[in-house]
Parts: sequence; structure tokens; C-alpha cells
Amino acid sequence: MTTICVTGASGRLGRFAVTELLGHGYEVVATDVRAPERDIGAPVLRADLTDYGQAVEVLQDVDAVVHLANIPAPDIYPPVTTFTANTTMNHNVFHAATRLGLRRVVWASSETTLGLPFDTPPRYAPVDEDHYPLPTTSYALSKVVTETMAEHFAAWSGVPFVALRFSNILGPTEYQRFPEFWSDPTTRRWNLWGYIDQRDAATACRLALEADVTASSSHIIAAADTVMDRPSVDLLREVYPDTALKRDVGEHETLLSIDRARRVLGFNPEHSWRQYLS
Repeated sequence: MTTICVTGASGRLGRFAVTELLGHGYEVVATDVRAPERDIGAPVLRADLTDYGQAVEVLQDVDAVVHLANIPAPDIYPPVTTFTANTTMNHNVFHAATRLGLRRVVWASSETTLGLPFDTPPRYAPVDEDHYPLPTTSYALSKVVTETMAEHFAAWSGVPFVALRFSNILGPTEYQRFPEFWSDPTTRRWNLWGYIDQRDAATACRLALEADVTASSSHIIAAADTVMDRPSVDLLREVYPDTALKRDVGEHETLLSIDRARRVLGFNPEHSWRQYLS
């Protein structure tokens, strides 16, 4: 695979994915419904992927797609808007990709499919891919529905589909806020204190293109640590005392398991807020 279409290329993750792919020798066709705020290293083709014809157009003559274009969170738009737009975009891209014979589809699912926000305690920790499906919003439901779509499109076409269940995507400018959470662990309990550096998230996109996978698979993509300065086990015992711990975890190890992503994709996050805050 040499030419990759990145949808949502103007977004928080999209522009880093473009940079990552260009830096590893790929040609990139970048597309988004809006122009980027700054140069991302490639021209951005404007397209609305809720229109199937436009989805077909942007995927012409590429080898694979990294599909990141979606409404990225709950509460940005009314629930019906979020669900309809996301599932329509995803269906159009998946259908166009298989019709055109692309060799792989990598796409952005979400940690929210696992039960976020954890107002109801997780059944166990670290939470892994099997803690699914537990959507609690229309946004999360749009991702669960899309994971089902991906399974069927992969079965029909033989094209591998790789879903990346991204944790909260952040960068160094946001890390300065982390000390605000430390005195009250309930403020960030909603995703078990997880996050993912935007650069590592972009690396995961590339690795998902290159991994030896078949059919449809999903992988949690999170940082190796939490946003907190306290041991992970202490956080879990204080906030979710009835949640079973499935295995031993390191002092600050993530409670969103990245074991499968490590094993299957070769994903090993390199960036942590601890590199920026002493």
C-alpha cells in the first residue's frame, strides 16, 4: 500500500495522521469537510462524506483509507444529528472502499463503546476489548453500530477492517491541566483516567495499515499510563471498590488495556505527560 486517503484530515488526529504517513513514505490523499487551520503537509480535498458520491470520489485511486471523519464526541450536536451523520459517513466510506477494492480500512471507533462514562462501575479492570458493547450515548451507539457494519463489510468483501478505540486524544498543551485532577480522582473517573497522545494515536493509524490482520478487528488505543499521579490500583480501590482487578498492574499503568494493540499491531506508546511535567 502506497497511497492512503485520510478522512477528517483537518481534525485533531487527522493532521497528525497525515504527518505520520508522509514521514514513513506514503502518499496521502487528505480530505475533510472543512479546510485545515494550518498547513498539514498535503492539500486537503473538500468533501462531505454523508454524500455517497463524494465518498466514492475521494477514494478513487488509493490503496487504503484511514477514516477519521466523524462528529468526535457526544454533546456537540443533538443526539439524532450525531448518530445519523456518523453512521451515514461510515457506511458510505465502507461501501465505497469495498466497491473500489481498497486493500484495508482503518477507522476511528471509540473508548465510549466500552461503557463510558463509567457512572456504573466497570465489571473488571483493566477494561479490555471484551468489555463491549456498552454504549451510553447516541455517539457511542454510532460507533457500536459501525463496528457491526465493519464486521459485515469485511465478511462480504474480504477487506480487512481495523477499528481503533481511541481514548481521550490530547497533546502537550493539555497536559498542563492534569494537576487539577489529582486532588479529586472522581473528576476523571469517566474513562478510568485514560488518555492517548495525539502522536501515538497517529502512529497507531499507521501500524493498523501495516499489521498482519484479516477480517474485522478492534483495538483499544490508550497511553501506557493514566492522567493521575497516584498508583492505578489505589485509584480503582477508592473510586470503584467493587470492580474486580483481572491481573496485576504497574504503578501508573493504564486501566484501559492496550495488550491486544501491543500484540497484534505492535503498538507501544512513546509519549506521556510525565515527559512534560515534573
